[in-house]
Amino acid sequence: MAASVHHSICSIRSFSSQHSTCSSKKSISTTRLCNKLKSISKIQSETYNYADRFGLRSGMRLERSNCKANSMTDIEDVAKLYLGMDFGTSGARYAVIDKEGVIHSEGKRDYPLYMNGDAVDWVRSWKTTLFSLLEDIPITLRSLIASVSIDGTSATTLIIDSKTGEALARPLLYNESCPDALPIVKSIAPLNHTVCSGSSTLCKLISWWTSSDSSKESAVLMHQSDWLLWLLHGKIGVSDYNNALKVGYDPELESYPPWLKSQPYSHVLPTIQAPGTIISTLKEDIRTKLGFPEDCVVCTGTTDSIAAFLAARATQPGKAVTSLGSTLAIKLLSTTRIEDARFGVYSHRLDDKWLVGGASNTGGAVLRQLFSDEQLENLSRQINPMEASSLDYYPLPAEGERFPVADPKMVPRLDPRPECDVAYLHGILESIARIEAKAYGLLKDLGATEVEQVFTAGGGSKNEKWTQIRERVLGLPVSRALQTEAAYGAALLALKATR
Repeated sequence: MAASVHHSICSIRSFSSQHSTCSSKKSISTTRLCNKLKSISKIQSETYNYADRFGLRSGMRLERSNCKANSMTDIEDVAKLYLGMDFGTSGARYAVIDKEGVIHSEGKRDYPLYMNGDAVDWVRSWKTTLFSLLEDIPITLRSLIASVSIDGTSATTLIIDSKTGEALARPLLYNESCPDALPIVKSIAPLNHTVCSGSSTLCKLISWWTSSDSSKESAVLMHQSDWLLWLLHGKIGVSDYNNALKVGYDPELESYPPWLKSQPYSHVLPTIQAPGTIISTLKEDIRTKLGFPEDCVVCTGTTDSIAAFLAARATQPGKAVTSLGSTLAIKLLSTTRIEDARFGVYSHRLDDKWLVGGASNTGGAVLRQLFSDEQLENLSRQINPMEASSLDYYPLPAEGERFPVADPKMVPRLDPRPECDVAYLHGILESIARIEAKAYGLLKDLGATEVEQVFTAGGGSKNEKWTQIRERVLGLPVSRALQTEAAYGAALLALKATR
């Protein structure tokens, strides 16, 4: 990056909970950027554009000639920033970018584990984390943020009282299954529909509807990111068609299907808009307290895996993104829509194409149950990725699998364990790679565009030995995405909303 761009390290105040930690963040002084804009011949960023529809230039440059032609407009435009936040399975991140996709600040927080009896109070935890992240953004940048978007874990479901804003039940997390509601769902939904899975949002809604004694008249269903965004804009009951897919919304028809609208709980369903659509301005009390501009808008979000896909810049059919976080989620850009609940396969709409894929419960959560970060790093270095492992596992953190096999009763298979920890880790990493390969093979068999290249996002993308194992098992080129954080994809949605 040009020498005239100033880099500074912004400190983050410590979080009050002993369970919450915050990373250090790098920020670019936007004030200095604006003051020096006329003297900069060009600024080359470390990131690239996601797609033309976001209006980002692939070269990431600000030309001197443009500054001369309309310097005041350029200065005002450069000064606008866009905030994306990613609420994942174990913590949350934020990224602040400009219109060129350059990151000006980023940071993360672990969720504080507040308890309500024997259960984690996720409502309090997520809310605390949201406002902690907003406070973590350097105050000099907050006044420049034009729009905000948030992604959350798919099918994480809250039922909220629309009159009071209070939760009517504890949140049901992305990987929780409600088998009690599955027979009802299968009796009303088309055969093999996306909702015909115990972990679908619709199953969670029906399970609550049939078992809860709380008032249902003013209830509204909200996904995790919907609820977090509501805390910022105040208009309850607004969602996006990516999050709403697993409650039965049809993104192709842009409506709820008749079989769903005829149900007694249809009034609980949220209003749906496209991801990256402006909902309202940021609430006045938040703007005043934290120093955001009066015209800062809040827009609809998406799911965490789709945000990671957006960040990875996989723009052509046949390109895919595997997110290796606590879980393994794959998304393949396809010209054909695929829906088959037998295998946990579903399609999200992305303009005129489809993101086909699913999410497995295997992934980093299993590794963290067995190894520390230091052990993972040291043991991985000793693995020969070109040598196939004879160990055959199905690594799961607990009972239940979603994709490529939808079986809520599947038990983890992590035995036999060899005496050598290197061999054990090798076997687990290769077994997860086999699950990934099975997933992509299944998508092809069901009619999706054949995968040609895989980009990797999430923490697992940093493990080079694992990448080489996956490349061998998949028989495809595998590389780390230039941008690997879902928060960056959410920031791109915030940028899109203002275009």
